[in-house]
Amino acid sequence: MGKREVVESCMDNLMIEMVSAYCNQFYATKPELAARRIEAIGYHVGHQLSERYTMEHPRFSDHLEAIKFICKDFWSELFKKQIDNLKTNHRGTFVLQDNRFRWLTRMSISPTNTDLSQDSSITTIENKALQATSMYLYFPCGIIRGALSNLGIACAVSADMSNHPACSFVVRVKA
Repeated sequence: MGKREVVESCMDNLMIEMVSAYCNQFYATKPELAARRIEAIGYHVGHQLSERYTMEHPRFSDHLEAIKFICKDFWSELFKKQIDNLKTNHRGTFVLQDNRFRWLTRMSISPTNTDLSQDSSITTIENKALQATSMYLYFPCGIIRGALSNLGIACAVSADMSNHPACSFVVRVKA
């Protein structure tokens, strides 16, 4: 096993354990609080990584330049690839599309080991599996928000995983 594979498997296990601990132990009855805590951890990680990766860069002059930095350089450092697509409405909303988001590639949202006698609706089971998997997206949303905050951009970040393992991150810049 190569060094890269070891690092990636460690990150995968860290994510699994972090989400499991916050959702099943610390805040088992309050998923919204678990989500906020996971996002806050991501925020601190993103803030620190942004500090490290921008030491040699001049300050960005506008939001678009900072977002492009996130899509190209920052994402390349984290995932060894750039964001696949960037869209904007030129009014402070940006959509970053990763067609094969690395942290979702080894996750399955199909309920293979679910007892169908407990819940007769396949759609309901799939929705629950999708909801559980979406908890893993709060961490990367926090990373993006933290990195942009360090670059002087206050924003809100959300994720859409409607086409697994593709993921879209929506960045809304606060005025």
